[in-house]
Amino acid sequence: MNWRNIRTVFRKELIDALRDRRTLISTIVIPTLMFPVLTIGFGTLVGKSLQKVQQERAVVMLLDSGNAPALAEIIRKANGVKLVPAADDYVSQINDKRIRAAIEFPADFEERLKNADNKGLTVKIYHYAGEVRSQAAVQTLQKILREYSDQIVAVRFSEHGLSREIIKPFDSKEENVAAPKRVGGNMIGGLFPYLIIFLCFMGAANPAIDQTAGEKERGTIETLLASAAGRIEVVVGKFLMVFTVSVVTATVSLTSFAATFSLPFLAAKHFSKDGPIPFDISVTGIIAVFFMVLPLAVMFAASLLALGMFARTSKEAHSYIQPLLFIVIMPAMAALLPGFELNAKLAMVPILNVSLVSKEVLTGNYPWGLIALVFGSSCVYGAAALKVTVTTFKRESVLFRS
Repeated sequence: MNWRNIRTVFRKELIDALRDRRTLISTIVIPTLMFPVLTIGFGTLVGKSLQKVQQERAVVMLLDSGNAPALAEIIRKANGVKLVPAADDYVSQINDKRIRAAIEFPADFEERLKNADNKGLTVKIYHYAGEVRSQAAVQTLQKILREYSDQIVAVRFSEHGLSREIIKPFDSKEENVAAPKRVGGNMIGGLFPYLIIFLCFMGAANPAIDQTAGEKERGTIETLLASAAGRIEVVVGKFLMVFTVSVVTATVSLTSFAATFSLPFLAAKHFSKDGPIPFDISVTGIIAVFFMVLPLAVMFAASLLALGMFARTSKEAHSYIQPLLFIVIMPAMAALLPGFELNAKLAMVPILNVSLVSKEVLTGNYPWGLIALVFGSSCVYGAAALKVTVTTFKRESVLFRS
């Protein structure tokens, strides 16, 4: 191979990529904005929506309120509750979201409370499971019931000359013993590899299609093959270009992710009155993840080039890549699921192994034997994919497929 020719092809493809707005958007803009938008923007939107729901008055129906007149009066006067007349169709009204909850009192509720006859005494709250406003209404009602129950307990203790401390003989206190980097790694360890793998794949997709199926459509593939560069030199130059874009996307993603997750916690540490927050992101772990993703980027770049070269048009190439995206996403999501732990067998599964080992190193755990196995197997898969790409590029029936 003539590396001068490879550099020429690489430079030519790099210049073309920098002129392509789609490549710049998928390589720089999306990875840079994705994490801030997902974490800060979406988080703020969700917070405001929940705050709005909590500020709304919950529409509630009281059933058999005559069984508990005192408690019913407390609910009527409670902030955040709006009562509607009792009706037999309360179930359909809850399902239709005309009311958010209905509360039913058992017979002789208050009489039984006075006589300390608590056996089987249950107040039922009917609600719509999974509906946000209905769950907010349940929380409001549960708070009222707890406060009313505490008042009854206090009265009973007072009548018998007892202290409330008798039902709480000791306190419990939680104390974190994990290092801040382990806490931070455990919080982001599942999400981080998934997003990096996904963006690494998507960053390589557009340039791979443009340099293969795109050149077929533009009619420039014949001109390139007629140059002084050999077939292998052309495909290596193209591969290095796609690989570079994929790595740049991963690097930008890593930087954006680290900055997005670090800044809010740094500010919280500075202004927190309860002491420092036990959260930190391991720089060593981030660097380790970067190196673990490199062989994966090789496999992505080579595989996408082969698929793009096999396609007749860019549209056809996109139709090939869409199902491949699902094949990439599914194992990448494994780190998000409980119960998946890295072992020797899973260390041989492509994509899944990188996702799991990245989760380990982000939490400060470095199983060197498994790390070497993951890195080695990923390199083998990347080399195999590159071999397939070179073989595909040598076939006239594929290059000039029509």
